[in-house]
Amino acid sequence: MAQDILQPVIVLLLLNCVMWFWMYATRLPALSKMDYSPDSDAVNGLQMSQLPAKVRWKADNYNHLLEQPVMFYAVCLSLAVIGSVDSMNVMLAWGYVGLRAVHSVVQSVWNNIPTRFILHVVSTLVLVALIVRTAMVLFA
Repeated sequence: MAQDILQPVIVLLLLNCVMWFWMYATRLPALSKMDYSPDSDAVNGLQMSQLPAKVRWKADNYNHLLEQPVMFYAVCLSLAVIGSVDSMNVMLAWGYVGLRAVHSVVQSVWNNIPTRFILHVVSTLVLVALIVRTAMVLFA
């Protein structure tokens, strides 16, 4: 059923919302503490780079959730439209979402780069498998 492949899509979108709130819940107090005033002439990102690393990590993760997951959304919506939702595709979709959620926690709390890298590679391989399976259905 299309609903089965759309559930992980919505969960990943909800994770995006959580990260947005978490980003501002840490960023706004940090900006207030550093007596921040917006400078439209500042080099892009320069002012934000002055925030503590633990504050920037949440924003970095929020940005990451707006990058590669776009492919995830596209492939899941494609599967729903063409009606090729099987248990393997659903399992891969949930696997991707689970790995991205763990990546978000690691990046936002601990930011251990080797751990993040492994999570990123594994989640990407899961996504590639989902894309290849979808391509096989479309071009078979």
